[in-house]
Amino acid sequence: MSATDMIAGFRTRIFTPSDVLEACLDRIARYNPSINAMTTFCIDRARAEAAASTERWAAGTPCGPLDGLPIGVKDMQDVAGLPTTNGNPLMRGNIAKQDALIVARLRQAGAIVVAKTNVPEFGAGGNSVNPVWGATGNPYDPRQIAGGSSGGSAAALAASFLPLCTGSDTGGSLRLPAALCGVVGYRPSGDVVAHPTRPVGWSVISVLGPMARNMDDLLLMLRSIHGADAGDPLTVPTDPARFDDIPAADLARLRVGYSEDFGDLPIDPQVRAAFRARVQAIAPHVATCDPVDMNLGQMDRCFDILRAESFVAAFDPTGEGSKDQFGPHVATNVELGRSFTFHDRAWAHLEQTRILRTFKTRTEGYDIILLPTVPVPAFAWTQSYPPQIDGTDMDIYYRWLALTYRGSLMGGPAITLPTGAGEDGLPFGLQILGRLQGDRELLSAALALEGLFASSPATRPQIPDLDQLLPPPVDLKSPVTHPPVAPDATPDHSVQVGSAV
Repeated sequence: MSATDMIAGFRTRIFTPSDVLEACLDRIARYNPSINAMTTFCIDRARAEAAASTERWAAGTPCGPLDGLPIGVKDMQDVAGLPTTNGNPLMRGNIAKQDALIVARLRQAGAIVVAKTNVPEFGAGGNSVNPVWGATGNPYDPRQIAGGSSGGSAAALAASFLPLCTGSDTGGSLRLPAALCGVVGYRPSGDVVAHPTRPVGWSVISVLGPMARNMDDLLLMLRSIHGADAGDPLTVPTDPARFDDIPAADLARLRVGYSEDFGDLPIDPQVRAAFRARVQAIAPHVATCDPVDMNLGQMDRCFDILRAESFVAAFDPTGEGSKDQFGPHVATNVELGRSFTFHDRAWAHLEQTRILRTFKTRTEGYDIILLPTVPVPAFAWTQSYPPQIDGTDMDIYYRWLALTYRGSLMGGPAITLPTGAGEDGLPFGLQILGRLQGDRELLSAALALEGLFASSPATRPQIPDLDQLLPPPVDLKSPVTHPPVAPDATPDHSVQVGSAV
C-alpha cells in the first residue's frame, strides 16, 4: 500500500496508524532476516507514537501531512536515543542525543521512526555491507547486492517493510540502490533539503533526499523535508509551497535527450540493451528524443579530488589521523586525499565549473537527459565492486558508480525511476537528469514517465515475492565481526569522526 493510500485510510478510518505499524512490524519480523535491510529499532516509542496518532485521526486533528506513517532512517542520520553507527565498529556505541534536521522535520510532519536502515561503512561504496550489521541483500534475490549507500532504505521499501525512508547521495547513494531494488530515489539540487552536517558546507557533492516506492509518495515526503537552514550555506529561504501541486508533464511536449554511457563509460551489454529498449518505449510519446554528447570534461579526476576533499575533511582534518580505525574504502579515500595538492584542488573546482557550463550548453533545447543508473547487472553481495566492466578494469572501488557520480558534479537534480526488469529478472532503473535548480520540472517529467511505464507490462514496476526467500537463502550476518553493543552500554567516545556524506 502506498503512503498516500495509508493517509487516506487514516482519514476515512478504514484502519489506524497502530494497525499499519503492527502490520509493518509483522512483515519486518518475518522477512527482514532474509534481506537484512533494517538494523536497530525503537518499537516501544513507535507504538506509543502510533497510538497518539490514532487518537488524533479519530478526533480529526492530524498533526501534519505524514501523521502516523512509519518510516526508516538511514544509519548515517541521527535519531535521538538510537545508535548512529555508520557501520563502523568504533561507532557502534554512538547514541544520538538529538534528531538530525531531516528526521526532526519528518517527526514534525507526524512520521513515526521505526528503525534505522543499513549502509556500507561510512557510506563508502555501492554495496551495503559492514562489520556491525552485515550485508543487505536484494529483495528480489538476496544473493545479489541491494546497492549503496542507501541500500537498507531501498531494500526496505522494495520489501514493503515501510512506505518511506531517508537517503543521502554523494556519488549515487540514493539512485544506485533505488535502481537495483526497483524503487524511486531522488537526488535534489543542493539548495532543496538542508544538510547542516555536511562536512564541507559549500560543496554541493553531498545531499540528502527522499526515497519511496512511487512518485506521489516521494512528493508527499519531499514537501515535509525541503527548506532552508542557517547551518547549510547552500540553502536560502524559499516558498514553503515550492513542491505543492506538481502536475505530470505533457509527454507530447517533453524534449528528451539521452546518453547510454555518459560519453565514454564502459557499460555491460545487457544494460545497454535494456536502456535502448526504454528509450525506444519513450520516443514515440515525446516531442523529441535525441542522443546527446555527455563527454563534458575530465569528470572522473574531478570527482576523485572533490570526493577525497570531503573524506579528508571528515576523517583526517589535521593530517595526523590513523587509517586503521576505518575500513579499506574510507582509508583509500583518505590516502587519495593526502596525495593531492592545493593546485589539484584548485583545478578540480575550476573543472567542475567548466563541466557545469558545458552541460548547460550541450543540453540546451532539452528538458531532461536519460541515462542508465547502474552500468552492470546486480552482482553477488560478497563482492565489494565489479573489478571489470565490459573489458575495462576499475582503478578504484567506486569507479563503477561513474554513471551517477558524474551527474552529481553539475549540482542539479537527478532521479531514478523503476522501469520493469532487465534480462536477469531484477529491477532496471532509469536515471533522469534535470537542469540546475530545475527540480520542479524534473519531478513533473518523472511523474509523466512513471505513468507511461506503468501502462506497459515490460516497464511496469515489479513486486518481489518474499515468500520465496523463506527460509533465508544466505547468511547476510556472516560479515559481522563487531556486533552492536547493548543499548545500556557506555558509549565509546574515544574516537570522534565525522561523515563525508
